[in-house]
Amino acid sequence: MTKDELRDYIIGHFEGKLTLLDTGRYDPIFEVKPADLVETARALRDDEQLRFDFFCCLSAVDTGERFEAVYSLASINDKHRVDIKIFFPYDAAELDSVQEIWPAANWYEREMWELFGINIRNHNNLTRFLLSEDWDQGYPMRKDWDAPDFIRMPEL
Repeated sequence: MTKDELRDYIIGHFEGKLTLLDTGRYDPIFEVKPADLVETARALRDDEQLRFDFFCCLSAVDTGERFEAVYSLASINDKHRVDIKIFFPYDAAELDSVQEIWPAANWYEREMWELFGINIRNHNNLTRFLLSEDWDQGYPMRKDWDAPDFIRMPEL
């Protein structure tokens, strides 16, 4: 399936759930609403034409105005990829876990929780693994983070 065929298939089969944002240089990028994440993720994995069976990565971004989460998915057998983006405000900083669908999401979701303060609902082990257990200085990946004893590198 070419990039264009993949894009068109997803648009045709996931209307109302996924909205095309960009085709990107290589892979299509779609938006999913937070409430539709788990249902859509399961459908992307189980669809016979797509079979997104490999969870590549999950990244979070603090834009200064809102959070974004980017899920990168791939099909090993069919050799295609897609990115799914979710936009959500600071005051609703939580998403449902997809680790039941892709177990590899476990650590990525924990990282989002630990470094950004984004709550991951229904996660079975939302515990620290990057910061010390007694960390109480906020969320270091947020744009507004400024711990009193943290020294930032000077800008060049």
